Amino acid sequence: MDIITLRSAITVLAFAVFIGIVIWAWSSRNKARFESAANLPFADEELHQASKLGPQPRKNKHQEKVGA
Repeated sequence: MDIITLRSAITVLAFAVFIGIVIWAWSSRNKARFESAANLPFADEELHQASKLGPQPRKNKHQEKVGA
């Protein structure tokens, strides 16, 4: 097996893996899971809107001792 045959085989294998990933991503079996994952960034916004405060800064150990 020479280098050209090896490169060709790796290219064909990589293309087959790519096609497999595309089929897996577009299959209807995974649709519900991908839709719930797509809405995860918006779930955090609902929590911030409900509290109206936003994230609170954390105090480090020095600030706790000083009382700031």
